[in-house]
Order: sequence, then C-alpha cells, then structure tokens
Amino acid sequence: MDSEDPQLLVSTGWLADHLGAPDVRVLDASWHMPDAGRDAKAEYAGAHIPGAQFFDIDEIADTQSALPHMLPPVEKFVSRVRRMGIGDGHRVVVYDSAGLFSAARVWWMFRVFGHTDVAVLDGGLPKWRAEGRPLEDMAPIARDRHFTAHRDASLVRDVTQVSAVVKLGGEQIVDARAPERFSGAAPEPRAGLRSGHIPGSLNVHYRDVLNPDGAMKAPEALRALFAEAGVDLGKPIVNTCGSGVTACILSLAQMRAGARRTAVYDGSWSEWGAYPDLPVAR
Repeated sequence: MDSEDPQLLVSTGWLADHLGAPDVRVLDASWHMPDAGRDAKAEYAGAHIPGAQFFDIDEIADTQSALPHMLPPVEKFVSRVRRMGIGDGHRVVVYDSAGLFSAARVWWMFRVFGHTDVAVLDGGLPKWRAEGRPLEDMAPIARDRHFTAHRDASLVRDVTQVSAVVKLGGEQIVDARAPERFSGAAPEPRAGLRSGHIPGSLNVHYRDVLNPDGAMKAPEALRALFAEAGVDLGKPIVNTCGSGVTACILSLAQMRAGARRTAVYDGSWSEWGAYPDLPVAR
C-alpha cells in the first residue's frame, strides 16, 4: 500500500498499531452470497479481530423492502451503530473475511450517513490471519455513544435517477459484475432476473481492482484499469452490480484512483433486472 488514508484504506500494520486507540472502532462486515453455504455471523463468533463488532448488512437495512440489504432509514442506522459504541469522533475500520468484499459496502454506508472518518482494512481478515496477528472469540462490551447522521444524497442513486441517466446521460454507469453476467451470457444467480446490463453502461469486474491476495491495487494501476474500460474518473460515475455490494468496491477503487464524484445505485441489478419495462442491453 502506498500510504495510509483514514478515509479509504488502512493496512494491517496500521490497524495493529492503533487497535487499542480510544478513538478507533473496528467492524467485521463479512457477508456471503446466499448460495455460499456460509454463516458470517457464526464465523465472527468463532474468531474475529480483537474488539471488532459484527455489522450485519442484511439486518442493518431496509427490511421492509423486497430488495436485498437496501440502505436502512437513517434512524435505524443511527440506533444500530450507537449500540455498537460508535459515535462522533470515532475512526471506523471495516474488514471482511474475503479480503475486500462486503466491507466496502459498510464503508459506503457510513459515508452516506455523513461519517467520513471510515476506512477499509486492505486485505481484510485473510491478510490479518496470514500475518499471525491476534484473534478472539468474545464479542466486546460496548456502551451507547452519540452518533450524528447527515444523509449525503450525492452518494446514492435510485431507479428513477438511473433511468434518467440512461435517457439523458450526464453520468457514467459502471457495472461491477463478471463479464459473462454483464453481457447476458450467464444467468443471474437470483431467480426471476433478466440477463444483461443497463444500456450504455461500462463493465469493470470488481475482482479486477484487487490483487491476488485480496488487497486493492495501487492508484496508478487502478487509473489504467478504469481508463482501459472507458471510464473517465474526472466525470460523475454511478456504480451498479448485483445487489449493491460489489458496486461499493468500485466506488472505493475510484476514489483511491482520484475520482471524487462516485455514487452507487442501491437497488442495482436486483431491481433493474426484475422490472420488465426497464430496458436491458445484451
């Protein structure tokens, strides 16, 4: 990693040095696809980074929506993070058990609700384990803290806004799904969804922004990757994916590469692919 950035990525070494700092809070945001046969919360209970709380993206969500893990109402987000002992002035570090996968979703959620002092642990739990760093199986005891939320609407897009982009332009749409899903050659893992992509969108598979060890590529490599895909980092970007998780990885990578106007389509293909009146390209 080129440098530490408390609003983007921190290394395992940085976290080890700051683990006991009174202003640092650590979250395990591990999540697995429904067909993976894994229980992220049970894995957290078995072993996690000392002091880490478990952040359940399926529960800290709009559970009234038929779509998976949509952004929760602001009141719900505030109540949950307060209960985890996270408040104003805390530096939040998020990790997951894949290396860098669902942690980016929680990084984005904190930013949406106005807390920008949040970073992802580069390489996540696999890198932490590989370096022989400590783990524990006891959930920490937390006391409520005051958390002030201010929703930043510039970081989120809904289906109406994305439909307007398709018709009128003004923003680039970048899809984080695998190329075969983007092209429509492969079926969607969620039943009932059409295959293909949002018309006019570009494709950058989220795995391509990561190194083989799960850590994120250097800024210059990311800039070259996005340029090759036709993405102009100087212009507004809306990221999409299957259900709004890996799109957040692209948003993180774009910011690491220098972009500043990058948003996420929360409903993503789980929403777009389900509506027969919305256009699909293949």
